[in-house]
Amino acid sequence: MRPQSPIQQTGPTILTAFNRFSRRALIIAIAAAAALAPRPAQAEAQLLIEAATGKVLHAENATYPWYPASVTKLMTAYTTLRAIKEKRITFNTLITMSRSAVAQQPTKMGFKLGTTLTIDNALKMLMVKSANDVAVAIAEGVGGSIEGFADLMNANARRLGMSQSNFVNPNGLPAENHVTSARDLGILARALIQEFPEADSYWHIHSIRYGNRVMKNYNNLIDRYPGADGMKTGFICASGYNVVASATRNGRRLIAIVLGAYSGAVRAQKAAQLLERGFGSGGLTWLTPSLGTVDAMAPIDAQPPNLREEMCGGHRRKPPSEDNQEEEVEAAGTPAEGSESGNGQDAASQAFMLSNLKTAAGKFVLGPPVDTTPPVVVFTGPADRPDKVAQTASGLGKKKKKVAAKPAAAKSADAKPSADDKPAAASKPAATPKAVAKPAKPKVSSAAQ
Repeated sequence: MRPQSPIQQTGPTILTAFNRFSRRALIIAIAAAAALAPRPAQAEAQLLIEAATGKVLHAENATYPWYPASVTKLMTAYTTLRAIKEKRITFNTLITMSRSAVAQQPTKMGFKLGTTLTIDNALKMLMVKSANDVAVAIAEGVGGSIEGFADLMNANARRLGMSQSNFVNPNGLPAENHVTSARDLGILARALIQEFPEADSYWHIHSIRYGNRVMKNYNNLIDRYPGADGMKTGFICASGYNVVASATRNGRRLIAIVLGAYSGAVRAQKAAQLLERGFGSGGLTWLTPSLGTVDAMAPIDAQPPNLREEMCGGHRRKPPSEDNQEEEVEAAGTPAEGSESGNGQDAASQAFMLSNLKTAAGKFVLGPPVDTTPPVVVFTGPADRPDKVAQTASGLGKKKKKVAAKPAAAKSADAKPSADDKPAAASKPAATPKAVAKPAKPKVSSAAQ
């Protein structure tokens, strides 16, 4: 047998090395393909964009479907403002609390059946108190029914290019097919800011006053983060704690979206950190890698994550309630009406977390709560009758019992559902000034406290 040449002797070695290289290349290619393939969304989604241009500054799971919870009310507001712009209603149009509206779960204003209020007052209650009963009253007043209004919401979503959104109710209470994404919410937030500049004040009202009740905005960034000017929070067990936040500095407005945070305090922290990251660039966003614009982001076809066990499971010391949507606390550390603390923290510990949020450089991002403006007064009834405040709030039952022994007071406070549209002394036009002054003033004011 003829001896092999040196080349023939090294052939198997080269072939073996080639095979090994091929296998490694194949493994690397598979790994790269897996990295590029859609993954199940983690327990959180984030998005940071410029309001004026729609440029994406940061994105994480931003194109995965998500349950919106009460940030749904941004589309409720958008659909209502479109109806006003199209002259189908006005800010002074009266809507009525129906049986369906009254039956909604907390958070709610708690108005009685038949109570009327203007669209203007309804929007303020919707954005600050996140009132589910008021959301349904708006839907029925603008769209004729919840279903009719949902059709309007979805038509607006399609027109805006919100291809991952489907709405079935105006308040965001749990529903299987009620979904959106951080991408779509970014598109919606920009549309609200650009199409309705005259309505911008609705997004950053610090608090509202209804009779003797003061209700603070659930958005912890308002008056705590420099330049914060919007927009809406939300929570259900399946979605976690959500927020669409906006802020403006030196004429530059950014929109930060956080979905699926573990608590209300954490969502405020993360939104503030996103905003600070954007403003920290000093406007030199052209130096950062281009992520395109929010409307050009490619949607991912997947099922929205269900975070019910993580958010509301038994492992939490005090799980939040599915019904309440919010965990925040109101003034003086008092729990918000109809709400529970969602992460087992009291008001003091949450305030500590928020006030001690710092950037990497040690600069404070959120300060302590500051009432920079007085509460905005809201009321029931027509726009020209602000004196008829709070006579139909369901939370006033205890006060009414104190005057129940006086027939005249009982008749005034417990009149027909539409009594908020009539003056207390209207049935006695011929009465002398003394007769009107005695029963009307003390009785109406004591019932309204």
